[in-house]
Amino acid sequence: MNLHIQTQVSLKPYNSFAVEAQASHFAEAQDDQQVGQALAYATAQQLPLLLLGGGSNLLLTADVAALVLRMASRGIRVLSDDGERVVIEAEAGEPWHPFVQWTLAQGFAGLENLSLIPGTVGAAPVQNIGAYGVELKDVFAGLTALDRQSGELREFSLADCAFAYRDSLFKREAGRWVILRVRFALSRTASLHVDYGPVRQRLAEQGIALPTAMDVSQAICAIRSEKLPDPAVLGNAGSFFKNPLVSAELAQRLRGEHADLVAYPQADGRVKLAAGWLIERAGWKGFRDGDAGVHRLQALVLVNYGQATGQQLLALAQRIQADIAQRFAVSLEVEPNVL
Repeated sequence: MNLHIQTQVSLKPYNSFAVEAQASHFAEAQDDQQVGQALAYATAQQLPLLLLGGGSNLLLTADVAALVLRMASRGIRVLSDDGERVVIEAEAGEPWHPFVQWTLAQGFAGLENLSLIPGTVGAAPVQNIGAYGVELKDVFAGLTALDRQSGELREFSLADCAFAYRDSLFKREAGRWVILRVRFALSRTASLHVDYGPVRQRLAEQGIALPTAMDVSQAICAIRSEKLPDPAVLGNAGSFFKNPLVSAELAQRLRGEHADLVAYPQADGRVKLAAGWLIERAGWKGFRDGDAGVHRLQALVLVNYGQATGQQLLALAQRIQADIAQRFAVSLEVEPNVL
């Protein structure tokens, strides 16, 4: 076996919250063979298996008595190119933002709105990551995953993944599937999504009337950098709460009480509220309790100022959830995976 397995490894460098937690066993898989070896080892040792990508969508609240397998496979391939539509395949361990930048540098449009999202390619479908009007499902062309129950490889189509808002089959069946590589359908002709006000405003400020995909990416990178803290500087997992979907009746009542309510009508008749607006209006923006806090510029982001534990961050999140439920009759759902 060429898989190197370590014991009692700190996971602080491997989660963007920079929370201290120990893994009883830890390994990095560079290819499919090493993934198989890890699964066999975990089975033989009767260990649970925890898959880890970039650790950017994870809150560790205790030590992990499991084999923590970090997906570290790398590689990007062009599978087909008809001069317009291009299908790209990337290994699960590819860091997401550099992958997006690579596609744009090749002249392939489609991922620009998903720029500067932390994490890895393999983790992206689990959450159906999205930003500024685009979700992963909009450019998805398939993926290859290993079924831990049967040990067989399976190819997934768009329909197979059952994507929903920050959700997928892989999230609902957590622990069953090991995503090995993901395919994306991109285009040489940009069909840009610049409907979000901040994106349009940023492009207008730069005097860009006919933006390219790279222009949109750069604008979004600038916006995200201003709004969201860099995990390398301040521990965080990006947006901590999902934007809640509520009934039209509740949204109408809240708008009657708060004329500046940020809300987006949905095709199914429900209304998506901005969780950050709710949290800020409730007075939590910039709140700090010890080293656990709410970011001073973005109320949707919980931060670790240094030595916060996962339990302390979770306790703060639960206080915010209870307050929002009491004030607005809205339930906030946590976006990261809480372990």
